[in-house]
Amino acid sequence: MITVREATLEDVGRLAPLFDAYRQFYERPGDLELSRRFLSQRIERAESVIYLAEEDGVALGFVQLYPLFSSTSLRPGRLWLLNDLFVTPAARGKGVGRQLMDRARELAEDTEACGLELATARTNVGAQALYESLGYRRDDDFFRYELAL
Repeated sequence: MITVREATLEDVGRLAPLFDAYRQFYERPGDLELSRRFLSQRIERAESVIYLAEEDGVALGFVQLYPLFSSTSLRPGRLWLLNDLFVTPAARGKGVGRQLMDRARELAEDTEACGLELATARTNVGAQALYESLGYRRDDDFFRYELAL
């Protein structure tokens, strides 16, 4: 049975290879030690919430969320940035991504958030289909910009 639970520092060893594979999916160079340090810092500093999906002790996927606030809504609740979602290729098609997304929504509801926000690659049609099936709406009103430093 697949379970989804909040990751702790003790999970970083199993979580880091997933995170590293996620980064490589987005064409970043693999670096397992850097991935391990990054995740440890996020958990230690309570800067993100990470949920780990597993079955029989095998890590299948994760979702990582960062807390933000919405200036335009002026609501007191947080806006959660669903920044990272990854499911191992072997576990895809088994509902793992949906379970992780459902848990992210539960976090937003439990914290009385004003919403969840995410971005994905234009070519990641599998993820897009999942998001749309869960009620997410693609933003056609705003352009997204980045400044690399």
